[in-house]
Amino acid sequence: MKPILLPLLVSVFLLAACTPTADTIPAVSDPSQPITVKAGETFSVVLESNPTTGYHWDVVGELSGTQFIGVEYLSTSKPGLVGGGGVDVWTFKAVSAGQSQITLGYYPPSNDPVEPQQTVTFTVSIK
Repeated sequence: MKPILLPLLVSVFLLAACTPTADTIPAVSDPSQPITVKAGETFSVVLESNPTTGYHWDVVGELSGTQFIGVEYLSTSKPGLVGGGGVDVWTFKAVSAGQSQITLGYYPPSNDPVEPQQTVTFTVSIK
């Protein structure tokens, strides 16, 4: 098992356990797994991140059927470890029924507009 995988899974579990509400489903980190929610529910996607490198995740394109709620960084490294990584937890709300996609891009540090070095697309089925 990769060293980052266990802390990532623990973070996802803790996040889901710490924020239980009737309209929230657990966080998803595998873009190959479709997300199924009801209109009005919130859901989260979790991506490995390390803001100390200057790289950052951002939404690519327009959102359809979903609304961006917020993003929170959670460190998965030992406290005080400079350069330690973590995860970004992106929270969205399902707004209208149908099929939707959320694409997030991992952008390098730059003052100029650049293309993401990596993208991930999550498929959302809203009932």
